[in-house]
Amino acid sequence: MTNCWVIIKLIQHQNWNAIQAMTLVKNEASQDTLAGQVIHLRRGVNLQVCHHPGQSPALVFLHGGMGNRFNLRSQYTFFQAQGREVLAYDLAGHGQSTPYQRYSIGRHQRDLKRLLHRFHITAPVLCCHSYGVPIGLEWARRHSVSGLVLIAGGTHDLAPWWEVPLMKFLAWGGRHFYHLPCVQQLTNYLSSPHRHEVMEQFFAECPVPTEPHPYNALEIFWNYNFFRRPSQLNSQIPVLVISGGKDSMFTYTMGEELAACFSQSKHLHLPDAGHLMMAEYPDVVNDAIANLIESI
Repeated sequence: MTNCWVIIKLIQHQNWNAIQAMTLVKNEASQDTLAGQVIHLRRGVNLQVCHHPGQSPALVFLHGGMGNRFNLRSQYTFFQAQGREVLAYDLAGHGQSTPYQRYSIGRHQRDLKRLLHRFHITAPVLCCHSYGVPIGLEWARRHSVSGLVLIAGGTHDLAPWWEVPLMKFLAWGGRHFYHLPCVQQLTNYLSSPHRHEVMEQFFAECPVPTEPHPYNALEIFWNYNFFRRPSQLNSQIPVLVISGGKDSMFTYTMGEELAACFSQSKHLHLPDAGHLMMAEYPDVVNDAIANLIESI
């Protein structure tokens, strides 16, 4: 009888371990790759950060104005699945990260430096979108990078004529209209004519902000001019520039001018893409980035 009792307890214990293992696998599967964690960098600065270890060079994503870490989801998840080390985070004042009292590109660079040090990342490939491009360019002036992916952002004259008054209106109080789903939907319609699963997820995860901080953070980019200071940038850096034919903020000509700053550059122009090309044409963008990394 004793032996039977021992056998029954062993079976129960094994079943419990199996249930726990299945629950753990299920929880890990349901955990969003880009959920991230809060990292305290310095006094008053906490950033929402996603990191997965993998092959070098690491691919580090810098989103644009009023964006968040989800903007480049298609690229993050693709390269994570390929075994590449990847890092994405909400810039200060965006998404789930805390705001600065005063914004500057230098402060964004200091945060990036601390994050790279924390994860022991050296000479990454920076993948930058829109206003993330100036941060990447300025970083590359003084730090080693293996490559640059510059999507829909350039060196100067980055704000179209309508952006400054519109953003000031939204910062003043107009942003509260975006609490209305119909206003968000109208903006989505105007932002991109593409309607597929990736774009729908993009719009769901990246709504127009209703908090003031992302609008305040934009002002540091309106008068940005990379050529204002003598360039210390290594012109031999492998660079991929991506522009869209339907993008009124970053045109084909601007893409050509940016690519001309580097001797090892490629300009990928997508005639039917808008400002959100990394979500509109994720497979094309991912393949182009993969080709750049392979060339390093």
